[in-house]
Amino acid sequence: MMSEVAAADWAGQQVASVRDDPAGRLALMERCYHGPFGKAPRHLPFRRAAMSFMGWQLRRGVLRPAFAERPGSPWWRAVNERILRDGCEAVGLSGGLRGPASSPTAEQWLSFAEHPTARAWYRAHNGSVVAAYLENRDLAEAENETERFFMNVVLCRVLYAHALVAAPRISLGRLRPLAALLGDPRLGMTGIFLQLSRVLPDEYPLRDSVRSHLDREIGFGRLLDFGVIAPRLQQLYEWSARELGQPGLLDCVRDGALVYAWPYEDRYVWLPPRSFLIRLVRRTLPPERTGPQRS
Repeated sequence: MMSEVAAADWAGQQVASVRDDPAGRLALMERCYHGPFGKAPRHLPFRRAAMSFMGWQLRRGVLRPAFAERPGSPWWRAVNERILRDGCEAVGLSGGLRGPASSPTAEQWLSFAEHPTARAWYRAHNGSVVAAYLENRDLAEAENETERFFMNVVLCRVLYAHALVAAPRISLGRLRPLAALLGDPRLGMTGIFLQLSRVLPDEYPLRDSVRSHLDREIGFGRLLDFGVIAPRLQQLYEWSARELGQPGLLDCVRDGALVYAWPYEDRYVWLPPRSFLIRLVRRTLPPERTGPQRS
């Protein structure tokens, strides 16, 4: 790298080169975890969760270019591009390209590059995700109802995975000693939180109704969403807004209902289905009433 090149400009060039190449996007993300000099052993384990999440997007076809026979999603492409751009900029900065960082989210990725911990990875990854959600709400509104519903599910799951590592009392209550292990992005368990392959078909756009997809969701996913995360939604989003420095995130939740590109009047979809197991989980792991979470 040449130090006279601005890191933000270099990152933009890298992303532009793969904008219409889904496999190229995946390869670029993987290269970011190798660092500016091709060797970053402390960073590589963190690519597991990121690659799992992006691999699911590729299988669904949401990253296909606009000119493809079956175009991808303008919204998903924009969200993915923000993550790639922030990550590439951090690689450039850590490799000696000119700064400063062009955004707080790029700074969070640089912090992760300098101190690769689970909490730093979530701050970087989720910071980029939330920023992309907020700046592309108009694209989200153009998607169909089922796609918009699952945008909210994806967001609450990635925020919850972060809270497992950084706010265990909020995320898992009395079982908080297990939280850090369950949320560690270097381990396979986190992939369950960051994808929906067990309930969504590998296609875009989704054609069936929200209810038909929910009726097919069984087992762990249903217990996680309705038994564990749903009772904590308001608390989770308030904590995440502070943790990520993203106050706009609070506009994505209202009275415990998810409202990103989703009308509050249709909040009934977030009500739990009738299930003995879900009621049992809610009674066993109620959300704890706590003050501000300690770092």
